[in-house]
Amino acid sequence: GAAPAGAQDPPSVRLWSDYLNVHLHPKSVYVIRQYLHDGDCGSLEAFGQGESLLQDPACLEELEDRLHFYVEECDYLQGFQVLCDLHNGFSGVGAKVTELLQDEYSQKGILTWGLTPVLSAVGVMVGFFFPQDPQNSFYRLMNTALGIAHLSRHSSLFCPMSLSGSLGIK
Repeated sequence: GAAPAGAQDPPSVRLWSDYLNVHLHPKSVYVIRQYLHDGDCGSLEAFGQGESLLQDPACLEELEDRLHFYVEECDYLQGFQVLCDLHNGFSGVGAKVTELLQDEYSQKGILTWGLTPVLSAVGVMVGFFFPQDPQNSFYRLMNTALGIAHLSRHSSLFCPMSLSGSLGIK
């Protein structure tokens, strides 16, 4: 039972990005402290919650610093691709990010992908426990509608994507 000599302990897994085989640059992952997945924090479930995250000057400054870090590394910046969940509060985050990109880089293209999960026949997201009670259905509908409206307004091209035909809305 002893580990062979020179073997290392497996790295601890704390974030979704820790599951990736490709290691991400530390500046490409930003942890939102108010909505940690392993703490006693609430979930980011409403469009307005996501939008208000980028009203915080510290969060906005951190996002701009990380963005400028990558933009300065580009030889010829052609544009941006934004992948955004539409069904939860991240649609509000994506809306503010695309607005920031449009304001700061108005001559560059912004291709935005609005993503929604697949619902099974019983109303549970495939792979996640997410019951479809009336309040969750309302939040999903409003987040998706507001996300589509805001993301398409601030993007050069907006493409909603889902493996179901209804964008995950019942």
